[in-house]
Amino acid sequence: MSKVRVVSVSAGGIKLDSFLKLCGEVLSGGQAKILVQAGDVAVNGEVCTMRGRKLRGGDVVEVRGNRYEVAVEEEKF
Repeated sequence: MSKVRVVSVSAGGIKLDSFLKLCGEVLSGGQAKILVQAGDVAVNGEVCTMRGRKLRGGDVVEVRGNRYEVAVEEEKF
């Protein structure tokens, strides 16, 4: 298994399809939809077919042999 890459997102979290675009795994929401619905994406070790799933800090996304950990940026006041 590959090394886990940490990806920072805003404090509100991020939807799975947007996260896949942020990571560079897909170029568009349509590509993300196809990848997720095909069962090619796992969140926290379980296949996830909901592209709108909200990701939070600590979640681990696995796709195409790559692993990404979601890190939440702290809000700046």
